[in-house]
Amino acid sequence: MANGAFDLKTASAIETADAVRTGACSAREACEAAIERIEKLDGPIHAVVVRDFDRARVAAKQIDASRTRDDKRPLLGVPMTVKESNDVAGLPTTWGVQGFKDLAVHEDSVAVARLKAAGAVILGKTNVPVALADWQAVNPVYGRTVNPFDHSRTPGGSSGGAAAALATHMIPLEFGSDIGGSIRVPAHMCGVFGHKPTYGIVPLKGHGFPGTDGADVDLAVVGPLARTARDLSVALDAVAGPMPDSGWRLDLPAARQASLRDYRVLVLDTHPSVTTASNVREPLNAIGSALEKAGVSVLRQANGVPDLAAAHQDYGAMLTAITTRGVPGVKPIDAHAWMELTDKQMRLARQWRDVFADVDVVLTPCFGVPAFPHDDNPDWGQRTLVIDGETTRYGAQVAWPGVATFPGLPATAIPIAKTREGLPVGAQAIGPMFGDRTTLAFAQALQEAGLTI
Repeated sequence: MANGAFDLKTASAIETADAVRTGACSAREACEAAIERIEKLDGPIHAVVVRDFDRARVAAKQIDASRTRDDKRPLLGVPMTVKESNDVAGLPTTWGVQGFKDLAVHEDSVAVARLKAAGAVILGKTNVPVALADWQAVNPVYGRTVNPFDHSRTPGGSSGGAAAALATHMIPLEFGSDIGGSIRVPAHMCGVFGHKPTYGIVPLKGHGFPGTDGADVDLAVVGPLARTARDLSVALDAVAGPMPDSGWRLDLPAARQASLRDYRVLVLDTHPSVTTASNVREPLNAIGSALEKAGVSVLRQANGVPDLAAAHQDYGAMLTAITTRGVPGVKPIDAHAWMELTDKQMRLARQWRDVFADVDVVLTPCFGVPAFPHDDNPDWGQRTLVIDGETTRYGAQVAWPGVATFPGLPATAIPIAKTREGLPVGAQAIGPMFGDRTTLAFAQALQEAGLTI
């Protein structure tokens, strides 16, 4: 390393890019350091399941040969991994399904291509559950990823390998996807940041079920995970925006507030459709109290908040229709039922628009419990979670992610505390439609104020 004061192990993506740009370290040095960390740390974690180190070294060498001190690439020389479900030319995209392990991939996803254009060096891919359909990360192709804080527990899912790789400092930046909390739940369980963008602002091309190529999946998004909120913002800027053949352009509004003190925050710690553990609610409320002491306007209830139970029911119906498409024996809903769901979705978005006339962010749990023990029962109907001594339904926990997912709102997962057992706990800051910069700036303000872990 050219500068002994610069620590690649702890450096953020932005710090790494700045170091490469100024010559404090080379892209090759950053790449080799990340490879060394993966080889040293990943054995028991099993997060980086597809490794592409040789091509990464070539890409890093090319960056070193081309970079200048005024190089504008925001992720210049940043070594990173991406969730296995994102297409990378020459690497498998299986979604954890054995039958797809030999399926050829010839083109990068749009997001991966944009990350590379921004200067990122892709080292490989991180683990997922089968068909991305779990809050765990285990499948017959690659095996199991464990939680870095307790190997008997899940890292979350479906971007579980992504969050575990970040939490162990193997890499400074990751890229996942989310339809049922798949960015936010792993971020919560591994103590890192993650951002679910406003629906539609990042192209999904190249993140589709293997062998398919069609319309974007309703509700689904792709987005970044990182150890700092600022890195999320830079990564989102690198990938957001329409396809080249589109007739529209993206112009996200600036963050609503310039300082933490100016934010208007609504804290919601209970959901009518799901039980939430006290060791999740208590740190969320502690953040609310700390904000109040700092002079922030904090509400515990607000006029016009939608019926969360009804929204959860409608979200569940739409999510089930999406995730069971093509599954043998599953009867699809008819077109009129689907249109009714989309009408309800639009009405819900309008209700949230009215709420956000009076508040800037809504702070809620990402999930009802911290990381839970591995559960390999294939029947979700038989899985349970014990929450404060009460046995609850496993699948009901999709309620918290769904608060933002169903109306298409942006949500930033923020690590806020650890339990007495040392397990991370996160919260999600939900913002108005296209208010991605607002939730990201709020997360950054919390981090700068020392209110995150």
